[in-house]
Amino acid sequence: MKNNIHAHVPYGRLAEHLEYAITNGINPEVFFPAEALDHLVWEELATLAGELHATGLKTTIHAPFIDLNPGAVDPSIRAASRHRIRQVLKAAELLRPQVVVVHPGYDDLHYGENRLTWLKNSIDFWQEFVPQARELGTILAVENIYEKEPSTIKALLDAIDDPCFRHCFDVGHWNMFTSVTLEEWFRELGSYIVESHIHDNHGRRDEHLPVGEGTINFEQFFSLLRRYAPAAVWTIEAHNTEHLQRALKNIQNHRIS
Repeated sequence: MKNNIHAHVPYGRLAEHLEYAITNGINPEVFFPAEALDHLVWEELATLAGELHATGLKTTIHAPFIDLNPGAVDPSIRAASRHRIRQVLKAAELLRPQVVVVHPGYDDLHYGENRLTWLKNSIDFWQEFVPQARELGTILAVENIYEKEPSTIKALLDAIDDPCFRHCFDVGHWNMFTSVTLEEWFRELGSYIVESHIHDNHGRRDEHLPVGEGTINFEQFFSLLRRYAPAAVWTIEAHNTEHLQRALKNIQNHRIS
């Protein structure tokens, strides 16, 4: 089993799941929703971070995303997004994550005619934070959400062109929204992938099912991931412990080393 497997956990539940993570050697991807950041007790975070580091567990962070958009046309939305990323990177000083996953905020329905404006705003936004990510020893990774194909994310990654700004490939979101094959996606963005969110669905809802319980071809997926991004972090996005356990068991069926 790959030893760089992470599991999604909201910050508010990190303390209660800490013993399970340590016992089972599961690295947490800590999700910080906006309200958690606004009420964060930094001493508590420092204590949790210390326990994680002491046991040798690695961390990643998932930044808040609801209502936020780094490429928004409205400068007030960009300002709110900037505030949240600053908060997340302050938390990163304590957690020392390998990767900080962020959402791009793009979809064709809202930005089709303003694609270039969104792209310019996004480039300006993330260029502000890349030097800080480098100082922290982490990587900002843009996750695909509603993208039908990889061109907008690729344009953003190509423009910034920095090893501290890369891609988190969410195979569940790919199955729901994109019109290109897995092979085509990896051919375009595989060299940028530093993390992958791993969960299954039937292509209609973001069900977050364990691997192998939906319609995604995971034999192909893992083969492509090993070929294009062998060092990538694998994060299981399960919404409860039972699904996490089933996902871990099902992943072993793919004989991943």
